[in-house]
Amino acid sequence: MPPPAPNPPLQLRWTGGTHVGKFRQNNEDAFLALTFNARDVHFLGKIGEAPLATDDFIFAVSDGMGGAQAGEFASRITVDKLTKLMPRAYRSGLAGIEAGFTDLFQELFSEIHRALIYLGETYEECRGMGATLSLAWFTPGWMYFAHIGDSRIYYLPAAGGIKQLTHDHSHVGWLFRTGRINEREARTHPRRNSLQMALGSGHQFIDPHLGSVGLEPGDNFLLCSDGLTDGLWDKNILQLLRDPTPAEALIPPAQRLLEAALDRSGKDNITAVMVEVSETGSTPPPEGTAS
Repeated sequence: MPPPAPNPPLQLRWTGGTHVGKFRQNNEDAFLALTFNARDVHFLGKIGEAPLATDDFIFAVSDGMGGAQAGEFASRITVDKLTKLMPRAYRSGLAGIEAGFTDLFQELFSEIHRALIYLGETYEECRGMGATLSLAWFTPGWMYFAHIGDSRIYYLPAAGGIKQLTHDHSHVGWLFRTGRINEREARTHPRRNSLQMALGSGHQFIDPHLGSVGLEPGDNFLLCSDGLTDGLWDKNILQLLRDPTPAEALIPPAQRLLEAALDRSGKDNITAVMVEVSETGSTPPPEGTAS
């Protein structure tokens, strides 16, 4: 019997964007896209495509709070920590170390948390500063994620449907996860924006939500801030990404979501990063068309 065929090499296509919204004066959201190996870290543009063979990729969304510069500080600190820690993680993977992504993510989130706490205690203008962080690390076969707060990571598997991978760290999020309220009730609950856990923001204890997903061609992943989900239901996200109208299909996926959320709400800053998985060498859709 011949050996099983090897899994096809994969590639990523990504789009990202952020918008201040209709009513805010400044944008406290931030998103990040990096590629890295054992030696180097490189920043990526808002739109791109690359094979997932020799390098790993990081995508992240952060929503700042508690000060006009919170989002900016949080993203700056996140970038600094990521650029230092991720090459080390890549080398550990090459060496076959099974410490795994959990130890690395715990260390990363703890360092960012301590830095935000320090800034909040040291500078009056930073008092109460905090941030959410949803982070996805793509390797040749897996997507590892770490999350805290109420930004989100969604998984749209090749087989269809949509699943929220991350847990909203709020009482309302717990009520929804445990079936005590439905999506409509969660979206209109008066305490929906009250977080029980975030980086900084006076929280002494953090416990990031960690997980992983095996990658298949056709899988899509969405990272977004709560400004996006304030305007879009899960079914709206699924329709816009998997079954757009001809007019919607002309717009890159992340921008498609931003424009729809802005049109339907826009009360908060809005950020989206869309990552699509396909086989290396597959023909990408024309720029701005549906995936």
